[in-house]
This record gives sequence, structure tokens and C-alpha cells, in this order.
Amino acid sequence: MVRSFQEVQIQVSNHNEIAHEQAYVDDLFARLDAEVTAANERLRQVQLEVDPANPDADALIRRETEYHGLNARLDRLNLAQLGLVFGRIDIDDPDTVPENPVPGHPELDRRYIGRMGLDIREEGYRTLLLDWRVPMARPFYLGTTAQPEGVHLRRHIRTRVRAVTGIDDEWLSGPDAGLGRGGVGSESALVQAMQAARTGHMTSIVETIQREQDLIIRDGTRGVMVVEGGPGTGKTAVALHRVAYLLYTAREQLSKSGVLIVGPNSTFLEYISRVLPELGETGVVLSTIGDLFPGVSGSAPESLLTREIKGSEEMVTILREAVRAHETLPAAPVELTHGSLRLLIDAPLVKAARTRARRSRRPHNEARAIFAEHLIESLALQLAEKIGADPLGGANLLSRADIDQLHDDLAEEGGVEKLVEEFWPELTPEDVLRGLLESREAIDLAAADYDEETREALWRPDGSPWAASDAALLDELAVLIGLPDTDEDAATTEDDIEDAQDLLDILESSASVDDDDLGDIFDAEHLAAGDVIDAKTLAQRQLIRDSRSTAERAREDLQWAYGHVIVDEAQELSPMEWRMVFRRSPARWMTLVGDTAQTGSPAGVDTWAATLEPYVGSRFRHHELTVNYRTPVEIMEVANQVLAVIDPAATPAVAIRESGHEVVWLPAGSIPEVRDDGLTQVITPSNVSEIKGLEFDHVIVLDPARIVEQSPQGWQDLYVAVTRATQTLTVVGEWPVSP
Repeated sequence: MVRSFQEVQIQVSNHNEIAHEQAYVDDLFARLDAEVTAANERLRQVQLEVDPANPDADALIRRETEYHGLNARLDRLNLAQLGLVFGRIDIDDPDTVPENPVPGHPELDRRYIGRMGLDIREEGYRTLLLDWRVPMARPFYLGTTAQPEGVHLRRHIRTRVRAVTGIDDEWLSGPDAGLGRGGVGSESALVQAMQAARTGHMTSIVETIQREQDLIIRDGTRGVMVVEGGPGTGKTAVALHRVAYLLYTAREQLSKSGVLIVGPNSTFLEYISRVLPELGETGVVLSTIGDLFPGVSGSAPESLLTREIKGSEEMVTILREAVRAHETLPAAPVELTHGSLRLLIDAPLVKAARTRARRSRRPHNEARAIFAEHLIESLALQLAEKIGADPLGGANLLSRADIDQLHDDLAEEGGVEKLVEEFWPELTPEDVLRGLLESREAIDLAAADYDEETREALWRPDGSPWAASDAALLDELAVLIGLPDTDEDAATTEDDIEDAQDLLDILESSASVDDDDLGDIFDAEHLAAGDVIDAKTLAQRQLIRDSRSTAERAREDLQWAYGHVIVDEAQELSPMEWRMVFRRSPARWMTLVGDTAQTGSPAGVDTWAATLEPYVGSRFRHHELTVNYRTPVEIMEVANQVLAVIDPAATPAVAIRESGHEVVWLPAGSIPEVRDDGLTQVITPSNVSEIKGLEFDHVIVLDPARIVEQSPQGWQDLYVAVTRATQTLTVVGEWPVSP
């Protein structure tokens, strides 16, 4: 093939530019390697700084703090190597003095963009690489030919490991404006990412963030923000990059409080798991809604009616009644023997104690002490009447102090403890929920105001495994019953305190002078060790503080308050699940990602306004993504027909690329071709919920009519199914008839 002189010139120029960028990238990696080496050496030194035979508590704490800080830094440095640099802009910024002037154009600043920042300390911290999250990097994402943001040249740099494999230039302003690849649908980096075969894991979009996505990622809202968009608009990717951005801009706050990301299923969490580490952020808790209650991972199948009822906020009333059912009264008077005397415990006496406990408005287990106190006081008064009654009819002969002593004696009676346990037992969420759902009698009592169909849907056989919907019910019960004390003091055992007291005793007994020998020299009280610090405090000071990461501690703490919460596929959450999520976000700083047209849950979101009103009123921000980057035009023509059935007024997101493959329609029973040029997924009526949020190169949808028929949200399920593909769609079976 004969090439023109101009083509040869372009090829040589491109080769020279790649070589230039390779030299720059080599220098960046050399500096990164030096930082890694230095951090590893310091880590080695830190591990040798404390004498294991004679450890000092303060030194141990300092060592642990620095040790974990160094490991976190090494994690960031190592992860940043995965595509360390991916872009460059030559920009005219009137607000800054160019740090790296462009040769021949000293008024322009050359800025390289990557996953972390690097600078040269010996040159006054001159910037070599900008973290993509800093404001000075933002024009890389916002610039267009219509609004260049001062950018003259935007260069996408493609790398594999440490080698520069290609570049693509876009001239946004200046004399060459419009040259190169421009426009959202034709940008080479974006097109390459969309055409690449799926791998089973989500890829970072940090190189290809578009303008409308960037506006959401960097939104400064400190409240609830809803990001809505149709299939393929990049909702999940935007949410994850927003996490990385917030962890950078609000690091001090979020490093202590953590970030929670709630996804629809474990497959989805595995799918997105590599994105945040590649962005340099690892301190995040990933969880399904069913795993938010520690120790309970629900997988048991349930009917649609059961899911709808258990997701309804009416369950708050039913659960409250289920707890109250354990606060019982004696069916007949009970006798308690105290010495030679018999005390009578009847329903009015227990009811008075129960009323006092309920009026405290405290959770059941916390109110137990109030119940016991009032019950024992009533018994003490009854006992005082028997012992101290004046035979002549006068006032009781016992004093208040005498009655208090009777109270204390009764409190130590094993029989009294049994009575408290019988009429106001200590409960656990798991026992209460199993006791409710596995007993028709308990359901009839707690749900007496509901119809028979509702009560029957709640029942399940003894020993049934947990279902995903149980997590929110257990979480609600944990609030109604009372959570165990997770205060740091609980980590100090009785043995720790006893050992500390022995130490204090030794200190006091080994005083160098006898207080009596001081005579009149010191009339003031002599301060002994026990006067300065008590045994419990001393024991706590000897503890090596919790060295787990924020994410590790948060994952195991039911009461953890996260600094920021992300909910993906948020339209699937039921009212009970929203209560659970909002408990974990007392600051109400959340990013909710979803699409009500894809709601498949029978208790899911109809409108964001109605869902969020109980928690934030109308005070939430709403963003909408309008461009479909994933799904080809050919497939969206079919998907938009389904959307028109779900919501005739909805405006579909604009699909911006064509695959060149029309949708294939096959009759029922046909065996479709399975392609080997990418990831293929067969979607059946039974697995639609398992593929929410995922994407595949090729999708085969079996029996679309049955997908619609099996659920009141059947059309939404079909919409989800046909929009998972990035390349081809094959439909096998009868297409449903729209209502």
C-alpha cells in the first residue's frame, strides 16, 4: 500500500509525540517508585522501634498509628500505578501563573492529569501530575469546542502498564480549534471504552467522564442528592467517582466516619469492587441491603405479596406489637415466698410496673430495669405492710430506710429475678422475629388489625432461613428492643480493672514516707495514686487502641453513623429498608442512584418525592443523566417501546452510538447463537433481579412474555433485561402485548 507524504508525516509526528509522552511517564514512575521505596523503608524501621520485651503503651499507639498510615499510603501508591496518567491539557488560565509553560507558548500551562498528584519538592513543589479530583484538572472534563474553559489542546494518553500505547488530540480553542476528534459521541477514549469487551468487572470512567457527569460528581450538596437516569447513562460510575471525589475533598471527615455503598446484590458488589481501589480509595464499606444487619445474610425466596407486606411501613406497627406481646401479665396470681412470708403478685401489680416502664419511652431491654425497679418497690411495700403493720391501726412502724432495705433484699431474691424474666424478658431481634413469623398465633396477635391474607403471607415454617427482607425488620427490632452497649468502656474487662486496682494498691503501700511522719509540715490532704486515677481508667489506658480501619470497624457496628451513603438501584428499596438506611446516615448526606422506570420490587419507589418526604421533606437535589453511552441505538429502539408502556410521559435518554447489529428475534424453542467475542448473558424470568446494574456484551432474553406476566412490575423487569447489552440483543419467545 502506497502512503502519501502527508500520511507519513502524520505517522512520524504521532510517533514522536508518543515518545515524548513516554519519557514524561517514565519520569513520573521513577518518582513514584522512589516514594514507594521510601515508604517501605520507613515501614521497616517503624516495626523495629518498640521493644517487644518491654513495650510502652504510648509508643505502641504511636507505632500502630504510623504503621497503618504507611500501609494506607503504600496501598494508594501501588493502586495509582494502574493507569497513573491518562490525560493532558494545554490551557490558558488567567487566574494562575503557568507552572509548566508550553514550549513556544509561555502563556499556556501544560497540566498532566492522573489518578494521584505528584510534585517536585526540590523545585518548590512544582506540579508534575494533577489528581483528577483537584479543581485545576476540571477543565479536562468540562472543555468543549463551544465552551473550551480555556483549553487549547486536550490529549488522551493511553497506557498499558507503564508503556504509552497511543494518544488522541482534540483542539478546543485557538487557531486549530475543531481539529481532532470532538463531540461527546465520537471522543476516541469514550468510544474505545464503550466498544471494549466486558470483563465481569466494572471499569473506571475517570478518563472519559463527560460534562453532565462531572457536574454531578463535583456537586457540593451536603444533603440528599438523587441521580436519575435511564439504562447506560453511567449512574453507577458517576456515583462511585463521586465517592472518590468526596473522599478527596472531605477526607478528614470521611476518613473517620466512612462511606457506605449499598448495592442490589452480591454480584453487583463484586462487579464494582475494583473501581474504587483503582481510583485510590479503599476505605469504603460495600453491602447489599440484606447484609446491613450484621450476621444475617438473607437468601430465602419469598412471594411477591410477602415481600410487599414485609417492606411496608405497616410492619413498624406489627413489630411494635410483637415486642409488646412479650411484656405479659400473670393469668392468675403468683405467690412468692420471702422467708416465712408469702407475697402475692397479681395482674394489677405487674400491669402498674409495665405501665411505668412503657411510659419511659425507652427500648424494651432498657426499660426492663424500670419495670424491675417498680415491681420490686411494690413488693417491698407489700412486705412492709405484713411486717410493720401497727396492730392498733396506726401508721406503719417501718421507716423509709427499713423499706429500702427490704427493697434491696428482694432485689437479690432469685424468685424475683425469675418473675422479671417471665413478665419482661430480655429479648434479641432474632428471637422476636422468628417467634413472630413462625407462629400463626403470634401473627394473629401482633397483626390483629390486618386481614387474613396479610397474616397468612407473613407466616413461614419453623426453622426457615432468613430472607433479604428480614434485615430491615431485624434492624427495626434492634431499635425497639435496644442495642447492646458498644461503648469503648465495654472493652475493659473485670480482670483488667482488678489488675489495675492491684497496681494502685502497690503504689499506695510503697509510699516512701508515712503520712503521720509529715506532722504539721503538710496539713493538706496527701494525694495518693488512687486519688488521681481510678482502677477502671487506669485499665483503659493500658489497652492498645483499636487499630482496625474505619471501614472494618463500621462494618461490624450496627450503630455506626456513616459520613456519606451511596445507594445504587435505590428505586428497589422498600419503606422499611429506607428506615434502615437513613439510620446509618444521621447527617442525611447521601447520593441515591436509580431509575423508577426500572423498579422491580413490589414495595419499591414510585416517586422520589413521596419516598424521601418522611426523612428530608422536599429538601433534596435532583439530577438527571440524559445521554445513554452504553446501549446501542438498535437496542434502545426496542427498549423505548417498553418504556412507553411503563411511563408514556418519560423522555428516553439519547443513545449516541450504533453497534451495526439489529436485534435478533427468534421463536420460542429456538437455540440462539452464543458469540465468543465478549461476555454473554442469558436472562430468564427467574434471574432478572440478579442482573440489575450489570452490563454484558451480548444478551439473550428468553420468554419475554413470561417476564411481564410473573410480576406486577413485569414491564419494568423486561426493560431492565433488554437494556443490559452493549453490543447485541437476541430475543427468544413471544413478545408481550402492551395493555
